[in-house]
Amino acid sequence: MLVGEQPGNDEDLAGQPFVGPAGRVLNQGLENAGIERAEAYVTNVVKHFKWEPRGKRRIHAKPNAVEIKACMPWLDSEIQLVRPKVVVCLGATAAQALISKTFRVTHDHGKVMPWSKGPAIMATVHPSSILRAADEQSRRAAMQGFTEDLRNLAEWLRL
Repeated sequence: MLVGEQPGNDEDLAGQPFVGPAGRVLNQGLENAGIERAEAYVTNVVKHFKWEPRGKRRIHAKPNAVEIKACMPWLDSEIQLVRPKVVVCLGATAAQALISKTFRVTHDHGKVMPWSKGPAIMATVHPSSILRAADEQSRRAAMQGFTEDLRNLAEWLRL
């Protein structure tokens, strides 16, 4: 189970998670790691797209603690119904909602850990962070790190 922060503009319009630019990065990382996206259940912590208008565009706004808490029963139900082998938090918002408010993806990414809610859990960067990297070299390095985290996951799943 892959868990992101919230739908983005493309996801909100399509009604499906990770179908926009971040979804393409996710797909590439999964492919590079040898993981079939079709075998993963993909969702978000927050179920609605929080945005701010900027001209004709809808720009992402980070969900707050009240919004995260309000959506947790839906995510908990998804976890109970899907019963995944592992939950992968994509980004800090998901990791802090599911692991710990003090969890830092920059320090503990790519590690599969035991989890009190049942399956194991792991965190990695959110694919959109790769898109926001300052330059091409930074994007390549971030994608390499993301792929390595997913390869660690694939290896753990084979055990």
